[in-house]
Amino acid sequence: MPEVIFNGPEGRLEGRYQHSRTPNAPIALLLHPHPQHGGTMNNKVVYALYQAFVRRGFSALRFNFRGVGRSQGRFDNGLGEMSDAASALDWMQSYNPNAPACWIGGFSFGAWIAMQLMMRRPEISGFISLAPPASNHDFTFLAPCPASGIIVHGGKDEVVPIASGDKLAQKLSSQKNITIDYRVMENSDHFFTGELDTLIGHVDDYLDKALDQAA
Repeated sequence: MPEVIFNGPEGRLEGRYQHSRTPNAPIALLLHPHPQHGGTMNNKVVYALYQAFVRRGFSALRFNFRGVGRSQGRFDNGLGEMSDAASALDWMQSYNPNAPACWIGGFSFGAWIAMQLMMRRPEISGFISLAPPASNHDFTFLAPCPASGIIVHGGKDEVVPIASGDKLAQKLSSQKNITIDYRVMENSDHFFTGELDTLIGHVDDYLDKALDQAA
């Protein structure tokens, strides 16, 4: 998968981008967990999510937020990272001007950033939110939530209590014209340790249904 460097608000950002062989393919942007807790674009969950979209013929991008790996800048508590994600989407759209759909996915901190980007970019048609940190980040901006998607949470999540995941999913599900597929992996921790295949099985199952309905 080709390494790419593109311009972000605070300098160069480092990414990995797979361009689809299918003309005018949909696009997907995948966001990594917290930079200050070891999160990078090479996180196993993010990489598996990226591959799930590549297998379906999407053009897919994952990248390092500012200050991670070879990306320039420094951690900015989410504000700058949101701008980084917007720049990444801009870059991908410049290569895919006729993409019929745009999906976004994120794990933990990346899920929080992904949901914020979705509020600002109406072209985003679906989302995958894995272990969204609803206990320590504010998600009230999702009013209303602009797109349907899937939320997957570990029943033994030691970082984000399952109750906060339940509450977020319930809140979003109550909104008009929005369908939230909420799945709890009872034996999984926050990092889906030893459960990656099961996690991606849920993602694959959801994407199969969602993309079939959109076709």
